[in-house]
Amino acid sequence: MSANLTEVETDKLEQQNRSIIGYFLGVLQKLGHTALEFFAAVGRLAQFTGSSIYHCFTPPFFPRLLLRQLINIGYYSLPVVGLTTLFTGMVLALQSYSGFSRFSAEGAIATVVVLSITRELSPVLAGLMVAGRVGASIAAEIGTMRVTEQIDALTTLSTNPYKYLIAPKLIAGTLMLPLLVLIGDIIGVFGGYVVSVYSLGFNPESYLHKTWEYLESMDVISGLWKAATFGFIVTLMGCYHGFNSERGAQGVGAATTNAVVSSSILILIFNYLLTQIFFTGM
Repeated sequence: MSANLTEVETDKLEQQNRSIIGYFLGVLQKLGHTALEFFAAVGRLAQFTGSSIYHCFTPPFFPRLLLRQLINIGYYSLPVVGLTTLFTGMVLALQSYSGFSRFSAEGAIATVVVLSITRELSPVLAGLMVAGRVGASIAAEIGTMRVTEQIDALTTLSTNPYKYLIAPKLIAGTLMLPLLVLIGDIIGVFGGYVVSVYSLGFNPESYLHKTWEYLESMDVISGLWKAATFGFIVTLMGCYHGFNSERGAQGVGAATTNAVVSSSILILIFNYLLTQIFFTGM
């Protein structure tokens, strides 16, 4: 009887071991499948990026389409970027005064405002705002063209969709976002000036002197380089997700969401990397 019980217990242990091994093998299989899908997606994105950049520098060019994208991405985004940087500069001045007054360092508010706006806040916030407005619009436009087979029609008519749809958007986004950020820098610093002078009682001449005294050209240039990178990322993600949109309205909606989310994440990642390069000598 004891021998039979021992055999039964041995069989149960073996079954438990098999189930545990099978569970871990299933987990490893899922992880491997996820890793393969990730690297495949990275490969598709790299191939798409290389083809898009290549077609940006090779003829034929479509100047009328480029001009339309310059207006759409640059001019129509100006109110959003301007309002965002204006109130950011105003809030930054108030928060800096609230914190610095605790240890009598109110004189540093002008420096903090101008450096924060030009180095970080204006490029990042402008990039995120443009990602929400332009990136989603590009993904929806190209995704709809993919669903309605307009991209296939362009190919049938011997028109390269990369040159006709993607290259003008990439060039316009890379060129216009630095201009938007430069205008945003001015508006943001002006917002901090207005709050500091008319609400906090700062001397106007002293505030402007502090603003110019510690501002260096590298502070502005680094922000403009970031803006160019962010503009390229936003338009690239919008074009990529729209170009690879699945069929149906649901596919277009998913492409729009993915474009905005991926653009925002990449903006934050590249913001750190570029800051590391510009200011810590990576």
